[in-house]
Amino acid sequence: MLAAAQRLRRSSDFAAAVRGGRRVGRGAVVVHLTLPEQTGQPSTNPPEPARTSGAETAVPSRAGFVVSKAVGNAVVRNKVRRRLRHLVRERLGELPAGSTLVVRALPQAAEASYARLGADLDAAVAAARAPRGRRSR
Repeated sequence: MLAAAQRLRRSSDFAAAVRGGRRVGRGAVVVHLTLPEQTGQPSTNPPEPARTSGAETAVPSRAGFVVSKAVGNAVVRNKVRRRLRHLVRERLGELPAGSTLVVRALPQAAEASYARLGADLDAAVAAARAPRGRRSR
């Protein structure tokens, strides 16, 4: 389970990450990643941190998940969400502090194995973190 300070809970947080972040799709997932240097000014509504002793001053990386009804029934959606949450928890520390990650599961995620979801997630996050090259027209 992700700590409360590491979870996206408000729709405005999801919307900001989806609108302002880089979108990359790989296999069964689509990742929206907003890095701290993309955010510019600190937000006026800082995330509500979990109860801590005040020793932690850096804004933690945060993650949220979108698993629509297109993925399957409630049992399948929750299974996919649990798998993605566990995969992201292992990888969240590798992102810069203050990053926002939204993982959207595609319908193929229902049949995907844990290893395939992990590989797709790794590839999508790596592509989203890579510097953007100029496209020729």
